[in-house]
Amino acid sequence: MFAVVRTGGKQYRVAPEDQIIVEKLDGDAGSQITLEDVLLVSDGGALKDAGKVKVTAEIVAHNKGDKVIIFKKRRRHNYRRKNGHRQHQTVLKILSIA
Repeated sequence: MFAVVRTGGKQYRVAPEDQIIVEKLDGDAGSQITLEDVLLVSDGGALKDAGKVKVTAEIVAHNKGDKVIIFKKRRRHNYRRKNGHRQHQTVLKILSIA
């Protein structure tokens, strides 16, 4: 059994006992959250009505992603700018699809 959920503007295919990394969600590590924006549910091969399904997950940790370097340069104008960014992330463990 698996489901497709949407959180943080992205879609994830999840099954029970999976761990996924999503954009930062509110909550402390160890607390449970419910993902209510379920787009699709499949049980073996049959698709179910996704409107009534909720996915329960546990917050494992909050961390930061890999650093992304932004470098701007204009040739022959002595213009160089370097900047970096690390996105905040949340690690979720999927408990159940119901």
